[in-house]
Amino acid sequence: MSRKIRPAIFARLGWYPEDRDECERMIKKWSQNGVEIKSELTRGIGGIVPHAGWFFSGEIACTVFRCISEITKPDTVVIFGKHLGAGSKKSIMVEGYWETPFGEIEIDSELAQKIVEEEDFLIESSTYFEEDNTIELQLPFVKYFFPSAKLVPIGAPPTRDMLYIARKTAFLCGSRCVIAIGSTDLTHYGPNYGFMPAGIGAPALQWSRQNDKRIIDKMLELDAEGVIEEALENHNACCPGAAASAICMAKELEATRGEMLMYATSYEKSPGSSFVGYVGIIF
Repeated sequence: MSRKIRPAIFARLGWYPEDRDECERMIKKWSQNGVEIKSELTRGIGGIVPHAGWFFSGEIACTVFRCISEITKPDTVVIFGKHLGAGSKKSIMVEGYWETPFGEIEIDSELAQKIVEEEDFLIESSTYFEEDNTIELQLPFVKYFFPSAKLVPIGAPPTRDMLYIARKTAFLCGSRCVIAIGSTDLTHYGPNYGFMPAGIGAPALQWSRQNDKRIIDKMLELDAEGVIEEALENHNACCPGAAASAICMAKELEATRGEMLMYATSYEKSPGSSFVGYVGIIF
């Protein structure tokens, strides 16, 4: 019987290397960037990662996973993602595998099935799914740093119901060692995104960075509801439900504070009138 494997769509589209050796070369290079955990309160329970193409934000996401791996080796990685609004339906995979350049990651079917009991989810599979980069771009890091870990990928809209499910997920994990990851980019500024409250030029970039800081502060405080409210008001996260859900789950797993490891914008890689913010946070 053949395995049910969800394909690595965004590797084929060039968002990150399809080739295993090239993926490994980039990860090893980024792993030598010298970024380390500074706070004794950081427990490696999870974090916030960006999901642009690896050229723009891969190093930031890699650094989060690498720093977590220096503290813990999870049995299961729960990743909250997807570009969803408050009216969108939450989604999950409950069986099968997901392709990465380092080999397939198995879905933690036991945990996923518990999560969906009495809950209304859109069930995705290896052949039925919405193409979305937010979770897939993290999977090579998961497989590289946690080669035996299983996966629960959840599409998380920014709703109170989703935050309840995130807390419930922490409870359902039982004796598993798990980490909770939220995948989101920050402010999308400029004519490419139809969002230009501070005009163009240097003042616009500075405004965007300050706009990012507002929601980063909420993330560091583990203020899940505040993350959603901030994003809806100031447009400084594209997947606030994912970030807030990871925060809720991490708090239930006894995280007490977030630590920012890296921050950047796409402007540093590709200067222009449109740019996006990225942050890497560990809990």
